Amino acid sequence: MILVTGATGFLGAEVAKELVLRGNLIRCSKRASSKLPVLLQPYSNKIEWVTADLMDADALEEALEGVTHVYNCAAFVSLKAADKDAMIRTNVTGTANLVDLCNYRGIRVVHTSSVAAVGEAPAGEQITEKHHLDPTTETDGYAISKLESEMEVWRGIAEGLDAVIVNPTIIIGASAGTAGSGQIFETVRKGLKYYTQGTMGFVDVQDVAKCMIALMESDISGERYIINGENRAYKQLFEEIANCMHVEAPSKLAKPWMMEVAWRGASFWGALTGSDPAIDKTSAKAASVTRVFDTSKIKEAIGYQFRPISETIKEVCAALTAQAGK
Repeated sequence: MILVTGATGFLGAEVAKELVLRGNLIRCSKRASSKLPVLLQPYSNKIEWVTADLMDADALEEALEGVTHVYNCAAFVSLKAADKDAMIRTNVTGTANLVDLCNYRGIRVVHTSSVAAVGEAPAGEQITEKHHLDPTTETDGYAISKLESEMEVWRGIAEGLDAVIVNPTIIIGASAGTAGSGQIFETVRKGLKYYTQGTMGFVDVQDVAKCMIALMESDISGERYIINGENRAYKQLFEEIANCMHVEAPSKLAKPWMMEVAWRGASFWGALTGSDPAIDKTSAKAASVTRVFDTSKIKEAIGYQFRPISETIKEVCAALTAQAGK
């Protein structure tokens, strides 16, 4: 039996769908308050849903009954400063619970981390799996939670856990809708005026799911892999999205000081309304930073060829345009 945690989320749902399409009968965990994703509704007879929060060790133990493989896609994600401590505590403790139970039962794990836990490379170099985030200087709650959660998996590996870690870049795909990375597309569609000088990695959600499955089915253990389709300048990405949606592309450069004003304003508005800020301090600074990722390790490990990001962009734009026209 295969268990997918976080299967109501963007990536988890894609992993579950891919497993079902390959003929697997799977079990998916969800929180009591979670709604089943539209993406998985056509496959409801192929999926056994269980209610199990990773923070609830007893419920998690029941969910793992008869399980031999786990894809861990569950995570608490928030841009709210007030959620920082809870996000770190939840993600780290939940991962620790899963690691301990899987290690005890001899269950193989593919754990979803993030490039947020990888950190930076020296100027002029590509970022590889050998780089690590410096916890003494990092202040972003999400990055810290991903790093410390990954450390729990490394602890488990040192204790005998059979596991692999994946570090995806920004995951995009039509099933995201206007949430998460879908906000980038929706913002451009509504008329984004500014672009930034930064560069970042982007990857199709289907590619991430397929890489995770290929790693699970391999004999690889005790390794981490950056999962990245292409490195794109934000300006180039915004222009391509705008062209696909037949809207005007951003034409004004947002300088670092302007991004600082933006995140401070968003933070203030979020505090007043209780909503997630449109941009936080970390995102604002990252938007002007050039980050180029090396994907040679994953390509050599499983021989994977990533889908062109332009194809994914077209799919996402078409889905959001159709949704907006309803």
